[in-house]
Amino acid sequence: MTTHEIVLFVYDNLMTGEDQHEWLASARPLGVATTTPQYALVDLGTSGALVQGGLIAVTGELYAIAPAALAALDVHRGHPVLHRRATIRLADGREAEAYLLSMEQAAGCRRVREGDWRKRRGAPGAVRTRDNSPLVSWAKRRFDPSR
Repeated sequence: MTTHEIVLFVYDNLMTGEDQHEWLASARPLGVATTTPQYALVDLGTSGALVQGGLIAVTGELYAIAPAALAALDVHRGHPVLHRRATIRLADGREAEAYLLSMEQAAGCRRVREGDWRKRRGAPGAVRTRDNSPLVSWAKRRFDPSR
């Protein structure tokens, strides 16, 4: 890695195979990484957000990215108004930059409990579980009378 590259941790639609991965076309992949278990991952619909102060280790990817490419990505991610880019700690003791959302901004957002963006909402490769709780059963009957 050159001294001019920044190590960036991505955890959502910027990862390999996701719909906005092209934003990292000029970056060098450094491999898979996991945060320390002090974050939460929330689903914003079209993207995810890392929130400091949770209890989850979030899985993602590391990239070495040039300052100019990172500046363009900052604008795309809404830094510093929506997402704030900050230094985070990884499970192996290293640090990286990542885009964070504040706890207040994440209030009411669906949590990705597994800490893995690719396992949300039945994404390809996700482990799907069947929820047969009384509330879910009632809702299914209410909205699908044929059941």
